[in-house]
Amino acid sequence: AEDYPGPGRGNVFFQVESGDSIADMGAGLVEADVVASVEAFTAAAALDPEGSRGIQVGFYELQRQMRASSVVEILVDPANIVSDAVTVPEGLTVDQIVATLAGATDFKAKQYRKALRSPEDLGLPEYADGNAEGYLFPATYSFGPDAKPASILTAMVDRWRQAADAADLEAAAASLGYTPHELMTIASLVQAEGRGDDMPKVSRVIYHRLENPQNGITNGLLQIDAAVNYALDQSPIARLTLDQIESVADSPYNTYTQQGLPPGPIEAPGDDAIAAAANPDNGPWLFYVTVNLETGETKFAESFDEFNAFKRELDDYCATQSDRC
Repeated sequence: AEDYPGPGRGNVFFQVESGDSIADMGAGLVEADVVASVEAFTAAAALDPEGSRGIQVGFYELQRQMRASSVVEILVDPANIVSDAVTVPEGLTVDQIVATLAGATDFKAKQYRKALRSPEDLGLPEYADGNAEGYLFPATYSFGPDAKPASILTAMVDRWRQAADAADLEAAAASLGYTPHELMTIASLVQAEGRGDDMPKVSRVIYHRLENPQNGITNGLLQIDAAVNYALDQSPIARLTLDQIESVADSPYNTYTQQGLPPGPIEAPGDDAIAAAANPDNGPWLFYVTVNLETGETKFAESFDEFNAFKRELDDYCATQSDRC
C-alpha cells in the first residue's frame, strides 16, 4: 500500500471520534494528508498488538506525510491525547464557573460571558429562560484544541441534559406537580444544603414547606441560608446574622422574607442533588440542622422543640469551632 517514508512535517490536530472504525480513521488521516493511503494505515494498525482497541477518543497532534506505522504508535498511546482538562465542582454559580474556566483555558472570562449572552446557541432548555444558572453541569471535562467558549459551555449544558434524562427530570416534575425549572431550583438548594444520603431528606423538607405553608410553624418560608447568601452575592457562610438577612429583605432569593421558591437555581447541582429533587425521601420532617460543619452531620426534626434542641447542638459546636461558624 502507498505509504509516506516519514518522518513528516508541520502540525496537524486529528480527532478520533466515538464510533470511528480503523477505516474511518484512515479516511480522515488521508484527508488531512497525514498518511498516504487508508490501506497503509489499516495494515499498520493490524500489525500493532493493541490495534484499534488501543485508540481512544480525543485529539492527537500529528504531522503531515507521516509513515503509517508512526501514526499508529502515537494513536495507541492515550498519553498523546491533547486536551485541556477542567474540573468544575458541584455548587458553583455561573460567575464562579466562568472564573474556573478562564483560569484553566486560554480564554478570558469576558469571552465566556459573551457566549452566555447567546443562550439559544448553548442548548439551554426553553424553561431556563435564557439563564444558564444551574444548567452548566459540574464534572471533569477534556476540551480539544479547537474548543471555543461557546462549545465548552455547550458541552456543559449537554452533560446537564444527560443528568436530567437520567433522573427523568421532566416526568418527575410533572408527577410532583412542579415545572422542570422549579425542580432544578430545588436541586440547587439541595446541593447547597445537603450531603450524600441526606440529600433526599433535605429535598423532602423543602417539599413539605412548599406544600404545607399553613403548618403554623414555617408559614411557607423555606428559610434556606444558601439562597440568602446568593442574594448577598457572597461566598456561603454557615450562619447568617439578622442584619444580613434584612439587608436583602426584598430580594426574591431571600427565603426568610419571601414565601415559596426563589425564581431559579442558585448554583449548579450534581447528579445526586438532581436525583434527590426528583425523588425525595418519605418522612415528616420540617426542619434540619447541620450540627457538625466539619463532618456534615445533619439532624432532621418534625417539631419546633426538636429543631431548637438541634440548634443548641450547633451552638455548642460553634462555641469550640468558631472558625467554621
